Amino acid sequence: MTTTSTNALPMLLAEVEVVSVERLSPTFVRLDFAGAELGEFGVEGQRYDQRIKLIFPDPVTGGITSVADADESWLATWLDQPTEERGHMRTYTIRDVRGSGVDTTIVVDIVLHLAGDQVGPGSNWAADAAPGDRLVMLAPRRGFPYGGIEFAPPAGADLLMVADETAVPAVCTVLEQLPPTATGAVFMEVPTAADVLDVRAPDGVSVTWLARGDAPLGQRLHDEVVAHLGIPGATVEVAADEVDPDLWETPSYSSSGEEIAAARAVGHELDGLYAWIAGESKVVTGLRRHLVSELHMDRSQVAFMGYWRRGVAMKS
Repeated sequence: MTTTSTNALPMLLAEVEVVSVERLSPTFVRLDFAGAELGEFGVEGQRYDQRIKLIFPDPVTGGITSVADADESWLATWLDQPTEERGHMRTYTIRDVRGSGVDTTIVVDIVLHLAGDQVGPGSNWAADAAPGDRLVMLAPRRGFPYGGIEFAPPAGADLLMVADETAVPAVCTVLEQLPPTATGAVFMEVPTAADVLDVRAPDGVSVTWLARGDAPLGQRLHDEVVAHLGIPGATVEVAADEVDPDLWETPSYSSSGEEIAAARAVGHELDGLYAWIAGESKVVTGLRRHLVSELHMDRSQVAFMGYWRRGVAMKS
């Protein structure tokens, strides 16, 4: 296997190779990536929902972005290249890390299709991926800050995790790293019953899978979550022009520039709950509005992330 990387950056930027492909369900495929440079991967503490970037080859030319002699200007240089030479960048969660040293591999679960006919470059590439295929990976290098972990509940918090299929790999990864004393509830909506996956979770964390079938995207997810919080049947209307396709709201960051107020006084009935919600931006917006605006959860208790927006091509 030929691999290329640079040691000049405080992150891994390496050409890696697919060493195994496993079709988990109609919607999910698991890819195992290898490269000698992956032995330098590392994060401080738990990985949880650690994000990485994959740069896919151009689907027509097969061109793979070069990482030779990359320096801190690599991103600007990459963006300046024609798409057919640099490929497409997308964000994924590390599902697992196997082995050590030069034998380290990084596992990524990829959604093969989204709602309707929307299919992105990652899904297209992964659908036909085979051992020996190559792409470029951007990931944390041991000993250097990288970011990309949003799951950060306070100690002892009761958990609420909500996801559509695009966030299922992140939720499953978090569940398998939780302490055995963790408590909470998880709701995951997937296209079909055949997409329900085996996942380990602490005894105190309930896991509910919702097969969407012919229901509108996110409807079952929304209904189950609001019922879990004690108001079954509550609905939240979200107009298309109210949706931020780059929605990303955590206790320390707001994509809208909204000021994040200090935590309010203790005494609210939902004190002690930590919510992590990710998926299609309109669905996430509705749940955010319900929890923050209607149930008055404090912003310090929530992380809402729009992983994708129906009908809108994502940038990375």
